[in-house]
Amino acid sequence: MTLVAGVDSSTQSCKVVIRDAETGRLVRQGRASHPDGTEVAPEFWWQALQQAIGSAGGLDDVAVLSIGAQQHGMVCLDESGAVVRPALLWNDTRSAQAAADLTAELGAHTWAEAIGSVPVAAFTIAKLRWLAEHEPDNAARTAAVCLPHDWLTWKLSGSTSIADLVTDRSDASGTGYFDPRTDSYRRDLLTRAFGRDVLLPRVAAPAEALSGKGPLVFGPGGGDNAAAGFGVGAGDDAVVSLGTSGTVFARSTQRPSDPTGTVAGFADLTGAFLPLVCTLNAARVLDAMARVLGVDLATLSDLALKAEAGAQGLTLVPYLEGERTPNLPTSTGAVHGLTVANATPANFARAAVEGMLSGLAAGLDALAAQGCSVSKVRLVGGAAQSEAVRKIAPTVFGVPADVPRPGEYVADGAARQAAWVCAGTNEPPTWSAYLGSVEHFEAPVTGGLRARYAEAAQRFLDR
Repeated sequence: MTLVAGVDSSTQSCKVVIRDAETGRLVRQGRASHPDGTEVAPEFWWQALQQAIGSAGGLDDVAVLSIGAQQHGMVCLDESGAVVRPALLWNDTRSAQAAADLTAELGAHTWAEAIGSVPVAAFTIAKLRWLAEHEPDNAARTAAVCLPHDWLTWKLSGSTSIADLVTDRSDASGTGYFDPRTDSYRRDLLTRAFGRDVLLPRVAAPAEALSGKGPLVFGPGGGDNAAAGFGVGAGDDAVVSLGTSGTVFARSTQRPSDPTGTVAGFADLTGAFLPLVCTLNAARVLDAMARVLGVDLATLSDLALKAEAGAQGLTLVPYLEGERTPNLPTSTGAVHGLTVANATPANFARAAVEGMLSGLAAGLDALAAQGCSVSKVRLVGGAAQSEAVRKIAPTVFGVPADVPRPGEYVADGAARQAAWVCAGTNEPPTWSAYLGSVEHFEAPVTGGLRARYAEAAQRFLDR
């Protein structure tokens, strides 16, 4: 039996899964925590990776390893390969003004055409502009810029030369200076942001085998959303990921170009594209309503299922902590249609679930407008473990939903890529027994839910 390993180096922790390359069967796994914060010394990622590998039984019998990780972060290295300053993570918003300035300088349409996306604070390019403006000494020391998964792969390979840095299309597509349509860096955009050119990681092919100093072979790795989609075997189905925030994405053969910035034109792990929409409010909406009602999440789910579809007219607009889609960074939530008759815990619970899902449904609409198929969704993430969410989602989305078995989807996607590298084939392994295990929910005909939410959201926006 040939074994492969997949890593998920996320914002909060590092997870390692070791699977049978042929079938995808889980053999063993391990994990370790990351420190809190929006800027982190990469050495903490390295220590957590070593700890997670150890708790997973080591890599002595592993043939190929791939690393998936949080996208967009900025890791700056000097000529010797030393880290210049703590890495800025995707959720560090000090670069918001830099993103706005870059967008204003060229115009949103120009950015969308150049890279498929409009800069936001999360993108590496905005963080590099911030670094050049606020820490010129550190900017001057920077000889190479890479991403979290690039740096970890490089470290694990045993190389000390920055010339050996390697990345993949999916992660590179979130930097703000890579065009996934031509698979090439836009160094003119990098220079505009940073003031000069720097060394960037070579972009590997989707299933390219990368060698290190030992016997272990490496896959190109990838960004977390692309790896998650690959890990659940979504194919061309849309994926709705319900974490603290929410993402909606789908594989596409066409790179989108959305000057509104709603849809980001990322790349996937297979050589295609991954149009993606991000919202700020997903599972946190359920957490907030559970606090209001004084119940736990399991009870909130039970209450929501006791109410009828539509919560008797009670509608929650879930922009609780600002929103990114639509772009309302200072917004708050709103409740509409409250009456004496519908003021029950069950209706409030139902409205919370329907409101959260309606916010994400707007992301599905945006993907459809870019030509993506949304005839079925894969529902993943922590909130997808709620029975109410699983049963209500098709009602709101208007399409069937498949819920894969719980798993470490990013690490699983990295492991599946490692198996692809190991096989050396044109197509990735199917892993049919593992990927085929889903819970299926059909979309009942209810009518009116999305329309009522849209009306409530529009009244909120007009106000």
